Amino acid sequence: MELKCSSSCQLHIFHLLLFLNFPLQVIGPKILTQYTYIAVHFWAPTFKWGISIANIADFAKPPEKISYPQQVAVACTGIIWSRYSMVITPKNWNLFSVNVAMAGTGLYQLSRKIRKDYFEDEKEVAASLEG
Repeated sequence: MELKCSSSCQLHIFHLLLFLNFPLQVIGPKILTQYTYIAVHFWAPTFKWGISIANIADFAKPPEKISYPQQVAVACTGIIWSRYSMVITPKNWNLFSVNVAMAGTGLYQLSRKIRKDYFEDEKEVAASLEG
């Protein structure tokens, strides 16, 4: 079954595909569609910024509510994919920047949790001995 489209419909589809192909400086694998090629290496890192933004929003959370497994996963993902984004051809700077942000926020959250779990008790004991 073939989709019949008026010229204005085709124009809207063309503009949508131009929008999807906006980051033409990122040359990567492309998916052949009926109308044009769609670049796939722009949108995944762009939407991945949501994870970093959510992690930044969690800075307001008390350290007791931070999850070790989640933050280790965020930090390791950021470190591994930052390295990967620099060895592929062409270099994907959007992927690199989002993963540096992920590694940074994950490591910061881990440091907050570790300080709370392992070092705050020592301060309380020292304060009780002095007072």
